Amino acid sequence: MSGLTGLLLAAAFTSTVLPSPEEQAEMYGVAGFVRVGDAWRTPDCRGLEGASYSPGTIDSYGFRLNLAEAVISEGSAVCYGLTGSRFWFLAKSPAGKWRVMASEIGLPDFLETSGTDGWPDIQVGGPGFCFPVLRWDGTAYRPHRHQYEGKACKP
Repeated sequence: MSGLTGLLLAAAFTSTVLPSPEEQAEMYGVAGFVRVGDAWRTPDCRGLEGASYSPGTIDSYGFRLNLAEAVISEGSAVCYGLTGSRFWFLAKSPAGKWRVMASEIGLPDFLETSGTDGWPDIQVGGPGFCFPVLRWDGTAYRPHRHQYEGKACKP
């Protein structure tokens, strides 16, 4: 799944420069990853690593709404079912601390529509034809609607 999430973000958002190793460690830590050898892993997949497993990867890093943002993913069909991936959407506060804005099993697609304060809606992709869309309400990303190819649907 490495790099797939980055392709789903707007080109203006994605940066080719990654944060420093220290900042990367902070980001992974906030998302619940631990360093195991040379890879970042969550407890979700501990002991379940198989052929489909891919450790934590920073798929995208950039700036939007004047804040640094990043998407981290981990992949495994054993851990995350048919979708085979989980993502963590992080943002850095004005005070300089990273926080998890959203984390779901699936692939994030950042939409043109937005919630409170301009945070983009996130369609969570996976198998099927009707996907949940999360919207920021000022406190958290919450379920807002379901859609397929931009049209409302019922799961």
